[in-house]
Amino acid sequence: MTPAVKTLKNSGLAYRLHEYIHDPRAASFGPEAAEKLGVEPSRVFKTLVLCSAAGEYSAWMLPVDRHLDLKEAARISGEKKMELSDPKEAERITGYIVGGISPLGQKKRLPLFIDSRALEHKTILFSGGKRGLQIEMAPSDFIKISSAAASGNFS
Repeated sequence: MTPAVKTLKNSGLAYRLHEYIHDPRAASFGPEAAEKLGVEPSRVFKTLVLCSAAGEYSAWMLPVDRHLDLKEAARISGEKKMELSDPKEAERITGYIVGGISPLGQKKRLPLFIDSRALEHKTILFSGGKRGLQIEMAPSDFIKISSAAASGNFS
């Protein structure tokens, strides 16, 4: 059981786990999850770790079929500049491997922003803390447990 699943198990909130066999040759983790689970990519959210010019880290969730607008992320977070963190640094900070970084149960709780498109769906899916594991839950419940800021569209 991953830290993300433990967090949910203790929360009392409704969620579903979806497992699939991850293909190590897959070019991109999020689209692979959507395809293998038969879910529209707009409902599957990836978690990216960003670093500000001041060296502060934050996590950003957006649909796997979208690309993060770093300038918009900087504007939303009140930073001058944001960039994707080094993958090894993201793994060290979150305690998860790239392709399995969950927004829940991270080693260091990062400020979390979620694209407001999540609110358009009855449920969304996101990493359960390892490749091949997705968590499905209502976006409002996710925001409640994660304290994520639904901050406009940044993709």
